[in-house]
Amino acid sequence: MKETQILAARAGETTPEMEFVAKREDLAIDLVRDEVAAGRMVIPANKVHVAGRLEPMAIGIASKCKINANIGNSAVTSNEGEELEKLHYAVHHGADTVMDLSTGKNIDQIRKSIIDASPVPIGTVPIYQMLEELGGNIEDMRAQHFLDMVEHQAKQGVDYMTIHCGVLLEHLHLTVNRVTGIVSRGGSLIAKWMMVHNKQNPLYDAFDDLCDIMRQYDVTWSLGDGLRPGSIADASDAAQFAELEVLGELTKRGQDRGTQVMVEGPGHIPMHEIEMNMKKQAELCNGAPFYVLGPLVTDIAPGYDHITSAIGAALAGWHGAAMLCYVTPKEHLGLPNKEDVKQGCVAYKIAAHSADLARGRKGVQDRDDALSKARFEFDWKEQFRLSLDPETAQRYHDETLPQETFKSAHFCSMCGPKYCSMKITEEIREMAKEKQLVELPTK
Repeated sequence: MKETQILAARAGETTPEMEFVAKREDLAIDLVRDEVAAGRMVIPANKVHVAGRLEPMAIGIASKCKINANIGNSAVTSNEGEELEKLHYAVHHGADTVMDLSTGKNIDQIRKSIIDASPVPIGTVPIYQMLEELGGNIEDMRAQHFLDMVEHQAKQGVDYMTIHCGVLLEHLHLTVNRVTGIVSRGGSLIAKWMMVHNKQNPLYDAFDDLCDIMRQYDVTWSLGDGLRPGSIADASDAAQFAELEVLGELTKRGQDRGTQVMVEGPGHIPMHEIEMNMKKQAELCNGAPFYVLGPLVTDIAPGYDHITSAIGAALAGWHGAAMLCYVTPKEHLGLPNKEDVKQGCVAYKIAAHSADLARGRKGVQDRDDALSKARFEFDWKEQFRLSLDPETAQRYHDETLPQETFKSAHFCSMCGPKYCSMKITEEIREMAKEKQLVELPTK
């Protein structure tokens, strides 16, 4: 095989990973290869991880909308066991990829355990571990420090990396009057480095060298949006779009150097601006897969931001986002635990599935139709089986109707046997059969 999926596709070669994806997505193999060649689809599959437990998957507009779950320890809390449990919860509840955003101690061992255990692609933000090794002083960074860390993580088997190459020195003045400033951790670190040294972003300057490392292992770019808006007040501003134009340039450069590229998108956008944002990214980045955080459509719901963001995520997916980065109830408040991971994953599976329905993707509605049929037939077990979260669906049902009853009950505790509209509909249909009702003639 050529070095990377995109180089193979452009040479007309069909890789085992493309074949796996085509079967998994029920897509023609030629379509998958053509989309990868065009840069509209990526298959994040580091050669090291492929040799392990990875099951290849695709991110792109021609495939189903995907979701990512973030896990990782912090300097304050969490350990290896907890992160592996979060990984299990994320994959169990539908995460298509998982990002290890560890910023605390023992990062290498935690990541090795996560990659070894994960059947889904693993992403990272390399600047976090690099900063830990520099003792927390970003001003001490040299470009070689970062290049070494990218190579180190690539050797570990990381499938895609968020790197903030698009934040430039000339963009920083555009953030001065923002309500929430620079909310990306990686973006703020690079901004501080540029201010201290009064030099251009060293990751932008080292972009070609980074491509060379990533091509060797087939690590997919996730071009980070370091100037994403962190509040509704800052949405769709000059800083956001100035960086996006640079990301469009880097998308082409990355693809031309044989690397797979996806682009990260905004965090806080009101509903009426989401479609415009999706179209602008597709135009500037030549259709490269768009990977969005949310976006959150309002700022007033701490503790419920998995809901405020899932609303935006569904709209973003409908209008062209290829992958949705989940937000948990702990967003803006603290480090998520395993239950928060579950809540974020379920909310985002709802958003992604809703987007797939709206886009008319092949076979997506089959599950909705099957569940609706089971609901009308009072087939409770089949309803639960087809649910995104069967355990919660059955628990809610059983709280007010004993398990031994639900097997045959043609009602739930909301309406009871007298007021259940579906039961009444069944009775109406039986009466119609008995009375041999026919359609009334039109006048």
